[in-house]
Amino acid sequence: MKIRFGVVGTNFITDWVLAGAREDERFELSAVCSRTQERADEFAAKYQIPHTFTSLEEMAASPWVDAVYIASPNFLHASQSILCMKHGKHVLCEKPLASNAQEAREMIEVSKQCGVALMEAMKPTLTPNFRVLQEALPKVGVVRRYFAAYCQYSSRYDKFKEGIVLNAFNPAYSNGAMMDIGVYTIYPMVVLFGRPQAVQASGVLLSSGVDGQGAVNLAYEGMTATVLYSKIANSSLPTEIEGEAGNLMADRINQIKRVTWHPRPVAASGKGPAADIFDLTVPTPHDEYYYEIAEFLDLIESGKRESAINSHANSLITMEILDEVRRQLGVVYPADASR
Repeated sequence: MKIRFGVVGTNFITDWVLAGAREDERFELSAVCSRTQERADEFAAKYQIPHTFTSLEEMAASPWVDAVYIASPNFLHASQSILCMKHGKHVLCEKPLASNAQEAREMIEVSKQCGVALMEAMKPTLTPNFRVLQEALPKVGVVRRYFAAYCQYSSRYDKFKEGIVLNAFNPAYSNGAMMDIGVYTIYPMVVLFGRPQAVQASGVLLSSGVDGQGAVNLAYEGMTATVLYSKIANSSLPTEIEGEAGNLMADRINQIKRVTWHPRPVAASGKGPAADIFDLTVPTPHDEYYYEIAEFLDLIESGKRESAINSHANSLITMEILDEVRRQLGVVYPADASR
């Protein structure tokens, strides 16, 4: 059975997602919506898309579309998702799911009312090696710490320093470092450990009013979590889950390609830490974006409204954490005003 998709947004992220989507034979790209007919036609020609729209209302009402992938700016995620769901379309929405938690709650409620699937397109948590990490958690015994870092200097920051504020650093678009890449450190933590008891954030606020980087400490019962994120500096630090029996490591939290298990060294064994490293990595035969598309298509085929992994609850908890981080850093979006 083919599931016909319409896409909203024609940027590079859409290109990446479509590369993975086309590895699933159930996926059919049938429509594109863009702000201009010229851009819609250009994108349609690139991917042989039969139907083009400049009105989302018209695409949402179209009989040629079963589901919609939304890759528009963050501040449009909620309104566009709700519009499509009210027309009976299933929605795969790019991360972060919304501008704030209240918008996310409204989206989830509409999904329930309309009986359609809604899923946040958070790709790492649906990949085979994240599953390895999750299934290997018992190895570490009592978990004491989660650590993740995603710091990637943005080429758009160079423009920012020249006085040109692009979307990535513009609060009107509900953007900033946490919303763009910091969320990759938070969402997997929520999937693995649930809601934290406390959140403490510090960071660098840019002149436009968004965060350029930050550090967040989160408290759980018996353990702590620390995440670092930045769009104005780089880091090569891996992700680590530390426990009383040893530690698990993943190379990159946004795209996990290697997972290793490091048992706690036992002095009597005469072995050093380097001798006790076990590679748990499994092959990932598909494109990294394939897995989120496959999960979403599975939901539609099975008549489910949400993923068990990228669940509504996990997306909402993540948004609530992001809201609290922004509150502590002083980052405010126009989208917050009506909430």
